[in-house]
Amino acid sequence: MKKILLIIILIIAQSIHSQTNFSETQKLAATCKVWGFLKYYHPKVAHGDFNWDKQLLEMLPKIYQAKTKDEFSLVLENWIDSLGEVPAATPIALTKDVQYFDKNFDLSWIKNKKLFSENLAVKLKFIEQNRFQGDQYYITTFNAGNVLLQNENYSNFQPNSKESRLQVLFMYWNLMEYFFPYKYLMDKNWNTTLEEMVPIFINAENEDDFYTAMKKLTVRLNDSHAIFYKYPIKEDEQKKNINYFPAKCKIIDDKIIVTKILSDSLAKADDIKVGDVITKINDKTIKEIISENKEIVNGSNEAFYLKNLEMPILSGYSDNVKLEFLEDGQYKSKMINWYQVHDAHRNEYRHAEIKEKFKILNNNIGYVDMGLLKIKNVPSMIEKLKLTKAIIFDLRNYPNGTYKEISNFLNSKPKEFVVYTKPDLTYPGRYKWSQPSITGLENNDNYKGKIVVLVNEETLSQAEWTAMCFKTADNTTIIGSQTAGADGNVSDFDLIKAFYTRFTGIGVYYPDKHETQRVGIIPDIAVKTTIKGIQEGKDEILDRALEFIEAQK
Repeated sequence: MKKILLIIILIIAQSIHSQTNFSETQKLAATCKVWGFLKYYHPKVAHGDFNWDKQLLEMLPKIYQAKTKDEFSLVLENWIDSLGEVPAATPIALTKDVQYFDKNFDLSWIKNKKLFSENLAVKLKFIEQNRFQGDQYYITTFNAGNVLLQNENYSNFQPNSKESRLQVLFMYWNLMEYFFPYKYLMDKNWNTTLEEMVPIFINAENEDDFYTAMKKLTVRLNDSHAIFYKYPIKEDEQKKNINYFPAKCKIIDDKIIVTKILSDSLAKADDIKVGDVITKINDKTIKEIISENKEIVNGSNEAFYLKNLEMPILSGYSDNVKLEFLEDGQYKSKMINWYQVHDAHRNEYRHAEIKEKFKILNNNIGYVDMGLLKIKNVPSMIEKLKLTKAIIFDLRNYPNGTYKEISNFLNSKPKEFVVYTKPDLTYPGRYKWSQPSITGLENNDNYKGKIVVLVNEETLSQAEWTAMCFKTADNTTIIGSQTAGADGNVSDFDLIKAFYTRFTGIGVYYPDKHETQRVGIIPDIAVKTTIKGIQEGKDEILDRALEFIEAQK
């Protein structure tokens, strides 16, 4: 009898434990998912029949009060019931001639028995099966198929309000959950990110904490497009001006190398020269700085992360900075001035940087700076370079939409070069494969020489896409280092007037459906810039291209 009684007590204890064994964070994360799901799936919510942000703010106190799974689930069930009946629709048939991409699609959380009752799970599944099929109220697509937010209003956003901060977190997390094409490629699972971010947003003590939290959230996308700008909103911030190091730099082997002087006069004042090696900033090693900024500086890969890190660590509101230099095997520290880059300094830099859009190098080799070439310049470029034995297209920059005209010149016939995934607004979270895009045309008079494309971490987005396009030509070789790994039209928003952010909006793949996101454009011949090369004034990637053209290997 005692044994039976003990078993009964244990069963009751386990039952009580199971009813309370979920944290406030898990509860809010689950609420976020349900709120976002209803926003895009519930026929009346997705149609815009409710002020959905207001509904969330009204529901949060009830969510806080729920102490057990059953209480929590009942709050959500009552909320769903209050939205009105969801009519059972004729089974929604998927289009037969459409190929779906489902690596992002995951509604398995609906069946989470630790958080949701069986009755709630059934209600959510029913809504999925009878989801909204009209024009979404809060989201639409434009241009190439990437999403555009609409009918969102955050004009009353208050960063000092916990509920306001959660509202922003919920909105952003669900936007990425359903409409970021590369969610499946993130370093950390997006569900895990939500649970980790909830307490960070809740505990933000001031505006700066909130903006830091948002920056950390956007960095979790692992997307080189996912920039985050904070607008000055405080009077004291508006009066501040950021000061800069008077040179461009590059991080190589845990060191910062000066690559270009932005103002001869300013650099001369502190004896800054191309090739200088910086090993510490304010007594921190560059390796330490690289490590500690991982959460707040974005990048699809390490190469672009390091590029993105270069400016913020050599700028700030102070007037000077302590730098340690490595010179002739000796470490030397000195105070260096930071400057506001005035127009006089910019003009000085621009004058020194005047370049030709295209030219013929030694040995009848053409060179095109794709960052300078405009569509109107393409006919002249073709006329001048069409009889060269090779053309080097330098894509270590951002091009100006010249791919079509150049591709028609390079290719002898039309070829597939890219395929996309685009969001399906009738089934949020699912994506459709597009038909392959074609480049080039029938052209017996196409360019017959060697084609070389130069790339590095500066090769971002349209530049990567252009490299894919040029690769289809009969005799193309890509030379350089890993590109930025963010290839696809951008979706951006600044609904909350205190900041602006964006993300890659469509998936971009090779015709065989291999990824470019995070990976970047893989060079046929890998060449990395070295400290020694910079100090010797060499362009090692260009030099390797010239060597390849002459040696044909």
